[in-house]
Amino acid sequence: MARAGAAILEAALPHVAFDGWSEATFRAAITESGQPEALARALYPRGGLDLALAFHRAGDARMAERMEAADLTGMRYSEKVAFAIRTRLEVIDDPETVRRGMTLFALPHHAGEGARALWGTADAIWHALGDTSRDLNWYSKRAALSAVYGATVLYWLGDGSAGQAATAEFIDRRIADVMRIEKFKAGLRDNPLARIMRNRPGAREADPVAPHPAEKDPAEALPGRWR
Repeated sequence: MARAGAAILEAALPHVAFDGWSEATFRAAITESGQPEALARALYPRGGLDLALAFHRAGDARMAERMEAADLTGMRYSEKVAFAIRTRLEVIDDPETVRRGMTLFALPHHAGEGARALWGTADAIWHALGDTSRDLNWYSKRAALSAVYGATVLYWLGDGSAGQAATAEFIDRRIADVMRIEKFKAGLRDNPLARIMRNRPGAREADPVAPHPAEKDPAEALPGRWR
């Protein structure tokens, strides 16, 4: 089943640039892969949409494989994140497949699938970097990285610089933006008024004012993990 699915996806790729992730591409892939149509429909019941999602997940898997083999010794965490994002882009052989995918996921009825695919990439990157958070940081890290990666892909698709150096610089700027926001939020938590509110009489144990990062394991705090 896995081989059949991979064969159909591989056969679809040359058609995506011309027909997008469409029914026409799906039908051409069935014919050229030599797989039975019933099997193809079972593997990809929504045709081109499921092919696009499978292509995206395959890219996440290839990125994870490269990250596992990479030597990240001596890198700061923010540098590791940037490296992972660049690696995810490097495993894309044809940017047009991504461009066509973004066109597909921009449609209102497919926007939810696109958002989930983006979240999946962020999750794959954090997993590849050994993220062990289990609290709200699990969500905040993936939300922040989803925004960074989504913006980066848009920039990358229009980058004509040598070796895509401009994209690398863009990634560094976006990560720096996240760190600035987190430092600002940490400053608010350290504000005397916030501490008064946190310690006010009758405050619930689970107060909405989050503890200062210094009061929790720095290895679990988003800013610390991105340094």
